[in-house]
Amino acid sequence: MIAIGRAVKSYASLVKIEHALFALPFALTSSWVCCRGAPPLDKLGWIVLAVLSARSAAMAFNRIVDLPFDRLNPRTAQRDLPTGRLTVGQAGALVVFSALIFFFSAYQLNRLAFLLSFPALAWLLGYSFSKRFTILSHLWLGTCLGLAPVGAWVGLKGEIGVPSLWLMAAVTFWVTGFDILYATLDIAFDRKTGLFSLPARMGLVPSLWVARISHFLFVVCLTLFGLWSGLSLLFWIGFLISSALILIEHWVADPADPIRINTAFFTVNAIVSSVIFFFTVLDIHL
Repeated sequence: MIAIGRAVKSYASLVKIEHALFALPFALTSSWVCCRGAPPLDKLGWIVLAVLSARSAAMAFNRIVDLPFDRLNPRTAQRDLPTGRLTVGQAGALVVFSALIFFFSAYQLNRLAFLLSFPALAWLLGYSFSKRFTILSHLWLGTCLGLAPVGAWVGLKGEIGVPSLWLMAAVTFWVTGFDILYATLDIAFDRKTGLFSLPARMGLVPSLWVARISHFLFVVCLTLFGLWSGLSLLFWIGFLISSALILIEHWVADPADPIRINTAFFTVNAIVSSVIFFFTVLDIHL
């Protein structure tokens, strides 16, 4: 039992299961807007499983692909694969298992969701190679998480709804901004190894401005999502709170202080997505 518990803990650490708070609330927000209320429980369950399994497959694959760099980077050298707590084979098995769960979940939703699940997962896995050849890797990661609200809408209606596209755009710019902030921790390492992170290629100050512009575009796209969805007062209260949290994130984030960057990255962003979901649900039901 101890060995099983240790393995489960290592797998959860490998895919950072707690970071599901970034994408899942936006998939749920899209679901509530799509149905103008609580979605059918069976479909909601398959949507949640699809989001979690796709994310687990992508995260585990990313850890495998990045292993040579993670071994060299002091910030990542204590992760599960570099330390040997999990083997590449075990991580690969998780990728395959999670991918199969994702495809099956999409199949349970509808035909279009199933057909789109293959290019969607390919896009998610492809992100792992992006920092080797483009400074747009942060935007690529943003689109990966941005697929969640579109996928939820497709799963419920069998079509792509315009509100889900605005929410996808909002999530894309939101993730792009905070991923650039997070990448400031690795400027020296990325330059040394030839990786194409934006801070390593453009420098600290220009990158921080790109992050600010990305988060401004997040606010713009979230505004258009609220307007197109016909949401009212309670949503806009959540909108104001989340916008204020973004400002706090930029105030907290200090590239010279990893603790403050981690606080901005992990804590503030998890609250942002949860606030938007919570106030959207309140707005629809009240």
